[in-house]
Amino acid sequence: MSVTAVLFCSFAGLLLLGAPITVALGVSAMVSFMVVGQDLGTLIQIAFTSVNSFPIMALPAFVLAGALMDKAGVSKRLVTVAEKMVGPIPGGLAVSTALACVFFGAISGSGPATTAAVGMLMIPAMVNKGYDKGYAAAATATAGGVGIIIPPSIPMVIYGVASQESITRMFLGGVVPGLIISLGLCAMHLWMCRKMKPAEGDEAWSAQELIKSVKDGFWAIMAPVVILGGIYTGIFTPTEAAIVAIFYVLFVGIFIYRELTFKSVQKCLETTSWITGRVLVIMFTAYAFGRLLIQYRIPNQIVEWLLTMTTNVNLVWIFVLILLLFFGMFMETLAIILLVTPVLLPVMTAFGVDPIHFGVVLVCCCGVGFSTPPLGENIFIASGIADVSIEKISVKALPFCAVTIGVILLITFCPQIVLWLPNLLM
Repeated sequence: MSVTAVLFCSFAGLLLLGAPITVALGVSAMVSFMVVGQDLGTLIQIAFTSVNSFPIMALPAFVLAGALMDKAGVSKRLVTVAEKMVGPIPGGLAVSTALACVFFGAISGSGPATTAAVGMLMIPAMVNKGYDKGYAAAATATAGGVGIIIPPSIPMVIYGVASQESITRMFLGGVVPGLIISLGLCAMHLWMCRKMKPAEGDEAWSAQELIKSVKDGFWAIMAPVVILGGIYTGIFTPTEAAIVAIFYVLFVGIFIYRELTFKSVQKCLETTSWITGRVLVIMFTAYAFGRLLIQYRIPNQIVEWLLTMTTNVNLVWIFVLILLLFFGMFMETLAIILLVTPVLLPVMTAFGVDPIHFGVVLVCCCGVGFSTPPLGENIFIASGIADVSIEKISVKALPFCAVTIGVILLITFCPQIVLWLPNLLM
């Protein structure tokens, strides 16, 4: 049996047995190494190489910044600003949830972190205003997926490392698609809630209240401005921006809002250690798997096979999108990126697709995966907060997933939507 067959058969077999994706990747790579008689000590070198990268430092830093935001009172103030911007129009609180996810995602870079932070505040508020629990949870879960598209983004950092592409260009490429998806979700909320009556006690929209919330949340609003402004003006790299984000949130939380305590910082560090450790293990096993793919020219074989089937890049894109959306239902985002990048990126570049364009589409597809069962991390988080079944949230999330997929199709076949900003500024 060929190494390729051993690699994929053992990987598929382990997944069918219910093994975690990390175990399936690592064991299948180890078995393949043994089949070809390669020293297993090579795996140790791969483990070191996979994490010995300067851009990888951004991963724990952005995770920690996101965790600190919640404890420092930054996320609470961002949500308040989003609420006051919209006012008591029908569906306004759902729109505020989408806007709050954009604000929070512009600092945390994580879909689940965005869902948890915004959901803790917005889901109870929406239920109190008469929204269905399932709808409130679905609104938060689907908007939380925007957190990995709006820069900075942890998955974009991982893609940049895996593909050896500019992380700054990836961030710039995600700005317009992220905003379009956010606007699409807001429009869907307004449509679905158009017949909803305002709750008792709702006040009319007030410019004075908005100005007051902006003043109170000024330092919170400045967080994404400082971080993204520093990256795009070249003052610091994305990795350095992640460190700046930590110190900025610490300063605001301790000296300005005075809500950050030593105990809460400890809790944030624990969360960061757990999430980062989990991601680094996935990276190691995926790198080992990917090394075998490249060594045995599997991406080249896929390109040759596709070329015998069609030379139409649009048909290839449709195949790839279906594959990515399917993977998103069953696999973690970072595992998908590390698994498909070495396989599909050479295929797409062979068809003339820009690596940044492919990376942004890949991350957007992963964003849908956060809201689709059976894995859907955002749905599980929202379910726990709202105390409602996964099934009910999944059904309510379908229209919002459809909006996101519609935008993905738009940016797929109109690449300039993604590439316009990176080409303009870099």
